[in-house]
Amino acid sequence: MLKPRFLVLASMILAAAASRLIPHPPNMTSLTAVALFGGAYFSDRRLAFVVPLSALFFSDLILGFYHHMEVVYLSFALIVAIGLWLQKHRTALPIAGAALVGSVLFFVLTNFGVWAFDAFYPKTLQGLIACYVAAIPFFRNTLIGDLLYTAVLFGGFAIFERLLPALRDHGATKAALAA
Repeated sequence: MLKPRFLVLASMILAAAASRLIPHPPNMTSLTAVALFGGAYFSDRRLAFVVPLSALFFSDLILGFYHHMEVVYLSFALIVAIGLWLQKHRTALPIAGAALVGSVLFFVLTNFGVWAFDAFYPKTLQGLIACYVAAIPFFRNTLIGDLLYTAVLFGGFAIFERLLPALRDHGATKAALAA
């Protein structure tokens, strides 16, 4: 039988990933928040990776596949790893910092992938710089979306945990009390 905590976490991740399917400004999605949230809240490391990356994959099935998906999935797997670090640092400042780092990581990796694998830019340092400069206008929406969805997911679940004791991770509570 599935535990209430798992069901709520997975449902929140799926709902946030489904937000990709509704009209939104370019690059203003929930995916970094989903990856951070999954890493921060699933105590089973496999679920921390599988649930958010599966949500991304299912939304990609509907939206369609795109060039160099592997770079996007790699960046989100790394963001899940940042979320794993958050398991012991779930307060506002580390969460906001992790969202910011996740935004920058996604920007750096995906735009490097565009430069490395596509023919849009020369394979020179100047070409790489031009690629990053051209992507700067999209970074604003990425950052806004990442911070907004991170606040909604982390803040929403914190409220749910307060209101519904069955959602609390009693294993983490016992470990914190023992420390």
